[in-house]
Formats: sequence, structure tokens, C-alpha cells
Amino acid sequence: MGHIKEKTNWELLRNGVFGENTIFRMAISLCPAIAVTSSLKTGLALGVSVVFVQTMVNVTVSAIRRFIHPKIRIPIFMFIIAGWVTVIDLTMSTFFREIYGVIGLYIQIIVAFASIFARAEVFASKNKMSKAFFDGFGSGMGFLVAMLIISFFRELLGKGTLFGFEVVAAKPLLIMVLPSGGFIAVGLLMAFFNWVDIKFFGGKGASGV
Repeated sequence: MGHIKEKTNWELLRNGVFGENTIFRMAISLCPAIAVTSSLKTGLALGVSVVFVQTMVNVTVSAIRRFIHPKIRIPIFMFIIAGWVTVIDLTMSTFFREIYGVIGLYIQIIVAFASIFARAEVFASKNKMSKAFFDGFGSGMGFLVAMLIISFFRELLGKGTLFGFEVVAAKPLLIMVLPSGGFIAVGLLMAFFNWVDIKFFGGKGASGV
């Protein structure tokens, strides 16, 4: 009683990527989606970081959910999130210094991502570890997919490159690497994802979130 209706692992993954995609459907965490998606390299790095944190937070919360007193669950959730963010932050700063120099600030503010806290609160704290894993992984993959798609179009159109390698010799659309271009890309892709969800997965679009 009080639990979310149980879904299959595939449904949890699909929901994270399409049904409740952090960027395209929920429209949260837009700051990093605009700030670091001017190149595929940085978009991929931040996306992978969020997948790791979201998954590990969900698994950790689920593992200790029976020992968390409801009145202090919020600071405990934040402590867990901060712990895993610290792990990925130290890892990136040690092994990927060049990329970390660009996205380091945004890795640190993952601790404030509403999507990560929300999944811990509404799902991981009420479900077993296996389900919490797929829910967290799906939600993180939704963020990663969004970052890769946005980065792909912004870097290709704005610089004529992909992962720093020249692909198109034509004059690039410089607006795409500016913040305004980021908002344009997010808006168009948000509309596309809503159409895909309605057309192929029986979703209800943004109004059904």
C-alpha cells in the first residue's frame, strides 16, 4: 500500500528515457543541458556522470530504506547524493582533467538535481534494489540520451564537427553554440520526443506527465 504500481524492468527503462525524460519531458536540469552541450565530448561526460550518480543513489536508498526514519529522510537522501557526486567528481578530476576543467562546476551541482532526489523519494525508498536499479539507470539514461542528442546537433550545426573532428566543411551556424541556440535545440527536440512517445509508446505528450 502506498507503493508505485510495479512495472517490468523494460518499462522502467523506457519510462526514464521517454515517458519521464528529465530534459525533454520534465523540463528540469535545463541549465547543464544548455551550458555543456556545445560539444559531444562534454555532453557525454556529464551524461555519464548523471547515469552513475542516479543509479547508485537509487540502489543505496533502496538498500537502506528500512532503516531510514521518515522524519529525517530528506537530509539522509541529500547526504547519499552528495557522497556519490563526490565520488564521480574526484574520479573525473583525477582521470579526465581536460574535460573536468570545462564541466567540473556542473558535476558538482548534480547534488542539486531535482530529478535525482525525486527518484530516491518516490521510487527507490519504496521498492526493492533490483527495481530501484532499473528506475535509476533508466532515468539517468534519459538524461544521457538527451545530452547526446542536443550535443550532436549543436556541435554539428554550430561548429561543423563531431567530437572535435571536422565533418562538414560548410560555414557553421554559430548561433547553435550560443545559449540561444541551446534553447532552440532543446525546444525542437522536446517537441520531437513528445511526438515519439505519443506515436509509438501510447504516451500522452507533455500534458500527460
